[in-house]
Amino acid sequence: MKNIGIKILIVIVIILIIIAGVYVGYITLKNKEKTQTISQGTEKENNILTAQIEAKEVQIFNGNDRPIAVMIDNHNQAWPQAGLNDAYMVYEIIVEGGETRLMALFKGVDIDKIGPVRSARHYFLDYALENDAIYTHFGWSPQAESDIKKYSVDNINGISESSDNFWRVKDKYAPHNVVTNTKSILEIAENKGYRTTSKEESVLNYVTDEVNLEEGRIASKITIPHSDLEKVQYQYDTEKKVYKRYARGKEQTDWYSKEDITTKNIIITFCDNYTLTDKENKGRQGLKNIGTFEGYYITNGRAVKIQCIKNERDEKTTYKDLEGNEIEVNDGNTFVHICPKNADVEIEGNEEINSTNETENNA
Repeated sequence: MKNIGIKILIVIVIILIIIAGVYVGYITLKNKEKTQTISQGTEKENNILTAQIEAKEVQIFNGNDRPIAVMIDNHNQAWPQAGLNDAYMVYEIIVEGGETRLMALFKGVDIDKIGPVRSARHYFLDYALENDAIYTHFGWSPQAESDIKKYSVDNINGISESSDNFWRVKDKYAPHNVVTNTKSILEIAENKGYRTTSKEESVLNYVTDEVNLEEGRIASKITIPHSDLEKVQYQYDTEKKVYKRYARGKEQTDWYSKEDITTKNIIITFCDNYTLTDKENKGRQGLKNIGTFEGYYITNGRAVKIQCIKNERDEKTTYKDLEGNEIEVNDGNTFVHICPKNADVEIEGNEEINSTNETENNA
């Protein structure tokens, strides 16, 4: 009987060991599943966070495509122009006769028609260089030709290229009717051995969070007189939160899409131009743009005074507030106006914009 009792006890112990093993295995499996669930949840959360971060990347200036700078005719017989709404930046600067010329900068976009393309002026090179851009033009002034060679500027002169890449259209008259596109420019650039990628950072300090210039003055209408002839105006659209462009009192639209020309940001730099004393006596201009200059940054219906600092021709311009901090710029296209120090720029406001901004700031 004693041996039977011992055997029964041994069996019980074995059963208990088996039960304990099964229980430990069950708990281990559950813990593993829980760990996997937590890990998967963490991975999912990380993926969501990564997607959110990527979604907040600056859109107007991203990727490694090298910028393309194109000289755009701004004579009234050249209106309307094509491609300005697709440019991330557009510079407007005085040329001879009180006219202005535009230089539109494109990055990572495929544009079918850009123009009318016009000839180079040497001071536009400064802004092509600081943007690390391929400088595209149709002809050049003597000083522009000289400086392009002197500074080894990667340039494309449409006059020397095939009419398949730079062509004249029939709905405008020469010299205001030359058109090109980004595909042609890039093909020519590759054939010339130019870089078509760039790691250079943007000239402007773009941010993804909306910039509302709470300390600035209301700016619903801006008038910028480059000269007695060329006066540019912008009207703020409170719904779309962009500025609509006018020149010489005329609404500016795209040549092909017929859409209004608009901009998210406006920068004004006050620095003087002067008449060159060259043999051609055509009244061509120079620009005193090296140094520190006063200006304005305008966006979302408000304007603030800024400092515009350019130390060398090929160095980036920095735009700072009056306390010396680099300004933050809204993620959107920008028109940069470089006009004389004595230009009577008018910035007008209204209560509608004031109320709109107050509502946004209190939201």
